[in-house]
Amino acid sequence: MTTRQVVIIGAGMSGLCMGVQLKQQGINDFVILERSGDVAGTWHYNTYPGCGCDVPSVFYSYSFYLNPNWSRVYSLHDEIKQYFRDCAAHFGLNDHIQFNTEVERADYDDERGSWTVTTKGGETIESRVLVSGLGQLNVPFTPEFKGADTFAGDSFHSARWNHDIDLAGKKVAIIGNAASALQFIPHVAEAAEQVHVYQRSANYVVPRNDRAYTESEKQRFARFPWLQRLHRLGVFLRGEIMYGAIANKKFFQWLLAKDAKKYLEEHISDPKLRQKLTPDYAIGCKRILVSDNYYQAMARPNLNLVTKPIQSITPAGVQTEDGEVLDADVLIYGTGFQTTDLMAPVDFYGRDGLSLKQAWAEGAEAYRGVCTSEFPNLFMLYGPNTNLGSNSIIFMVEQQVNYIVKCITKLLTHQLKSMEVNKQVLRAYNEKMQGDMTKTVWVASCQSWYKNAAGKVVNNWPNSATNYYFHMREPEMSDFDLVDG
Repeated sequence: MTTRQVVIIGAGMSGLCMGVQLKQQGINDFVILERSGDVAGTWHYNTYPGCGCDVPSVFYSYSFYLNPNWSRVYSLHDEIKQYFRDCAAHFGLNDHIQFNTEVERADYDDERGSWTVTTKGGETIESRVLVSGLGQLNVPFTPEFKGADTFAGDSFHSARWNHDIDLAGKKVAIIGNAASALQFIPHVAEAAEQVHVYQRSANYVVPRNDRAYTESEKQRFARFPWLQRLHRLGVFLRGEIMYGAIANKKFFQWLLAKDAKKYLEEHISDPKLRQKLTPDYAIGCKRILVSDNYYQAMARPNLNLVTKPIQSITPAGVQTEDGEVLDADVLIYGTGFQTTDLMAPVDFYGRDGLSLKQAWAEGAEAYRGVCTSEFPNLFMLYGPNTNLGSNSIIFMVEQQVNYIVKCITKLLTHQLKSMEVNKQVLRAYNEKMQGDMTKTVWVASCQSWYKNAAGKVVNNWPNSATNYYFHMREPEMSDFDLVDG
C-alpha cells in the first residue's frame, strides 16, 4: 500500500488549484488521481461543437496564473483545456498526477486517522487527508425514456460527443435546450438536414457579446498585468450586479428580463415560436444563459421546436404524448448532469462505515461547502451550496482551496489525528443556509438542476461571491473537533 500525506481525487479545475496551493505551502507529499489520460476535468470530457464557458475567460481562470493571450472574450473548449494543461506544466503538477486511475471507494480508519483510497485497478493508497475535486458537473444524466434501447439510429450524450458520426444530411433529435444544448444546437442545425429540439421549459437568454481580443490588447495585458486584473474586476462586478436578480431584487430582475425579452424579439419574428421560447417563471430561477447564435438557429427553417412532453423513444424516432412520432437518424441527449448526487461516482465511507450517500439521504450538506460531520480529514471542492448563478466558479474554488489548505496545515503541523466539523456547528450552518435560500429566486416554482427531488436547493450559494470571499477568509478552529495524534 502506498502512503501519502494528501490524496486529491480529480485533475480538473479544482484539483489542479489545490495541487498548486499545496506546493506553495511546502506540502509536496501529495498525489492527484485522475481517471482520464489528461487534465482539465469537464473540459477534457465535453468536446461538443461550440463547447465553451459562459464566464469570460479573463475571469474563468486562476488569479495566480493570468493568461494575457486569450484569443476571445469567451474562449472555446480547446483553448480552455490548453490553459489547464499549461498551468499543470508551469507549476510542476504533472509529476504529482497519476493518470488513468479511477477511484472506486474511500474508507476512513478511525483508529489510524487516515483514509484508504481504492482504485478500480485494485491499487490502495493511504493518506492523512483526502480532498475531493469531483465537483458537481461530473456524471452525465440521461433520462430513462421508455423504448430508448430500441432506437435504431445512433444516440449519445452531449458530454460524451461521438465525433465519428457525420450529421450532414441527417435528421437529428435533440432532447434538452439548456446550457450545453444552447451551444451545440446552432452547429448541429448548420450540418443536419432536419433538427427536432425537444424543450421541457424555455430559458432566459441574453447576448454573449463575444469578440476576439486584438493583438494590442494582448500585448498590453502581458506588459501590464494590472490592466488584466482590472478587466477581471470589471467582470466580477458585473456578476455581482447580476446577483441582484437572484436575490429577488425587483429592479435587477426587471432589467435583466427586459434585456432578455428584447433579445428574443430581435431574432424571433414568428409569434408562435416566440411564445414557445418565452419563459413562464421568474428570471434567475433557472440558469440565465448567454449566446450570440441560439435564437438565430431556432429561427432556421430546418429546425423544429417541440414543446409537447416526450412519451417514449421508438426505433424510428421520438414519440410525444399526443402520439406523434418524428423520425430521427441521430438522437442527442443534451440533458445535463447528475448535479445533486455530489461526489459521485466515488463511494465514501466515514466514521463507523457510514456512507456519504446515507449521510446525505435527505440532501447534500457541508460546512462552508468544504467538509461534513462523520467524515474526518475529508475536504471537498465545488461541494454543496457553492455553485453560482452569477459569477465564476473558479473564484469560489480559490476561496475553498485557501480555506482547506489552512486546515490541512493545522492538521499536519500540529500532528493531529483528525479534524472534523462539529455536528451542532454543521446543523446550525445548514439551517442558516436554507434560511438564506428562501430569500433567493431559486426557491420559486421552476424545475432546475439546483434542486434535489424534494425541492431542496443543494447546489447553490445563496449570497454574493463577495460575501463568500469574506466567509472563507480564515477557518475557526473552534468549529472543529480536533483529536491529537
